[in-house]
Amino acid sequence: MDTTFPSESLIVQDWLHTPEGTDVLRTITVNNGSRLRSYGLLERPNLPPGCLLEDVHYKMIVVGKCSVGKTSTIAHLCGRPIPDIHSETAGIQTNKMYWPVKITHLNKRVLMNLTFWDTGEISGKKFDHILPACKAGLDGILYLFSFIDKSSWEELPHLIARFTDPGDKLAKIVIGTKFDQYAHSEVSQRELRSFESRWQTPVLKISNVPNSDDGNNLNDIIPIMNCICEHLWQRDVFKEERK
Repeated sequence: MDTTFPSESLIVQDWLHTPEGTDVLRTITVNNGSRLRSYGLLERPNLPPGCLLEDVHYKMIVVGKCSVGKTSTIAHLCGRPIPDIHSETAGIQTNKMYWPVKITHLNKRVLMNLTFWDTGEISGKKFDHILPACKAGLDGILYLFSFIDKSSWEELPHLIARFTDPGDKLAKIVIGTKFDQYAHSEVSQRELRSFESRWQTPVLKISNVPNSDDGNNLNDIIPIMNCICEHLWQRDVFKEERK
């Protein structure tokens, strides 16, 4: 899976495969480590004895054209069941997850506390308070498109303009869904490379397959979550340097 990291990675990319990282990961997974454990808004992982990880909180909004798979992607990343039918998200829904990383330049372990905000397209247009609520205190944005829906890809520049402002320094990442149907893709590799170069934003790929034991395991999301956390931490470092 392709990911785009800064020239010098700020997190240790293979740390979760070390004995130390594996011990931490085991506490936040189920099904023999194949899937992340689901957490409520007030819950926190029970880490191994003597393992102290600093909590760092981030708020992210997930945006994209209707039916591209925003809710399914959040469910996949958070270890929740992937819905097998599409239904419009009513109002605002939030999902919480934890992801452990090791910071390269600080040589310390951090537990990323991520809250994903999801809102339906109809609700966002109908209620004026939806967009301001989603953007308040925002740290990053996941822009989603479907590989088999060219119009969702073409809408990305409009979404970027709508949800960001010049100089806001938000972490921005694009995820292409339905990658399991890539044989029918309407978006070329050349277009992906051109977009990454122009917008300086990584384009990741995900397959959200309902009721699948093979297609939604933890190894699928490790590079995606590492990339998300990398760009969130990079944003924090940049903010500190600008002070």
